[in-house]
Amino acid sequence: MSNGIAPVAVGEHLVGDGQPVYVIGEIGLNHNGDVEIAKQLIDVSAEVGAQAVKFQKRTPDISTPMAQRDQIRQTPWGEMTYLEYRYRVEFSREQYEEIGAYAASKGLQWFASPWDVPSVDFLEELDVPVHKVASASVTDLELLARLAATGKPVILSTGMSTLEQIDAAVETLGTDKLIMMHATSTYPLPPEEANLRMITTLKERYQVPVGYSGHEKGLQISLAAVALGAVTVERHITLDRTMWGSDQASSLEPTGFGHLVRDIRIIGQAMGDGVKKVFPGELAPLSRLRRVGA
Repeated sequence: MSNGIAPVAVGEHLVGDGQPVYVIGEIGLNHNGDVEIAKQLIDVSAEVGAQAVKFQKRTPDISTPMAQRDQIRQTPWGEMTYLEYRYRVEFSREQYEEIGAYAASKGLQWFASPWDVPSVDFLEELDVPVHKVASASVTDLELLARLAATGKPVILSTGMSTLEQIDAAVETLGTDKLIMMHATSTYPLPPEEANLRMITTLKERYQVPVGYSGHEKGLQISLAAVALGAVTVERHITLDRTMWGSDQASSLEPTGFGHLVRDIRIIGQAMGDGVKKVFPGELAPLSRLRRVGA
């Protein structure tokens, strides 16, 4: 492409300018620890034409802030500490193997945001095609160094971070196989905090493919991101926004996710190459309507 930023290969998909927008259904923790819910959300993602689904992987003993561990939380499984809850919604290796095989059978890639170093090792054993850095982990340079050591592509979300913090993260990760995501980590995201022009800022500053990770209600902001050049879009998805869980309310239900992917594909077709031409469909109106020739 004219800007000279090379696409990044994520398995069989190229992510970058001139490629189909790489759409990620962020399942996150919206499965509530239930493999069957995860499979239903994989089904939704496959049916609407996304390319990938994403989860979150934690070692709760490491990744749960000390101040939160012993807080009592009301859950569908009764009252428990926050740390106990974190363990309750984590999938085991066997469950991830089952989920991964199911995603592959539906033609989808799967990967996760590891929140600590052992979680990177866990995901590496399952041979995910790419790793995702959650916005909360931008300043965790130990985690980023471990991710860089895998040699896999990395998708870096940039919410709740300064440019200086992002600079340090990029220095640790390198730019060879880096994809960045513009994000604002407000849930749900109000339009005045979306700051979509950051897509261009990040692209120019780091010379890597840039996408958009959205937490807004509705579709407009994500679609505008694509029109502004986002090469990948990630949105939280759920079977039902009224389900229990902290991310459900800022997630898209199946119909909304379907409309988003449909409209992203239409925008992809509509962007064109920026070269002015008279299209075949214009020839009949031209002959009928133009009175003075060139």
